Amino acid sequence: MTENNPTPPNPEDFRQRLSALRDAMFDLHKTLIDSERASYEKTFGPIPSPNQFLQLLTRDPWFAWLQPLSQLIVTMDVALDAKAKEPLTATAVDALVAQTRQLLVDNENGDGFPHNYYDALQRDPDVVLAHAAVARRFKPAG
Repeated sequence: MTENNPTPPNPEDFRQRLSALRDAMFDLHKTLIDSERASYEKTFGPIPSPNQFLQLLTRDPWFAWLQPLSQLIVTMDVALDAKAKEPLTATAVDALVAQTRQLLVDNENGDGFPHNYYDALQRDPDVVLAHAAVARRFKPAG
């Protein structure tokens, strides 16, 4: 198109950007769960079954700090839902990127998510790599 009539934004580009961020967040989430499980088992001993692990993951305070990350991934899934009434916009994707940036801040002296995230980054190089994969998705498409 011409300079006076630029190409309109493509919602599929926004969907791809958010999908890539969501996938990286999902991988980070899985890596954090694996890391927390290893730390939990080092402290309390082996978890006897997948069902018991699921119970711990959803109900035990040890894993509760992961909830904001889980909720953000669900929010991204809802935004990506093909049946969504509203088309995905750059503003919506930028807001989810900003939420992700705000969440993934570690703090040695903080509480809750920031402190636990700091601990996970310090003890597990896989968490560092998964974090880096998410951070690469912060850049705007283009």
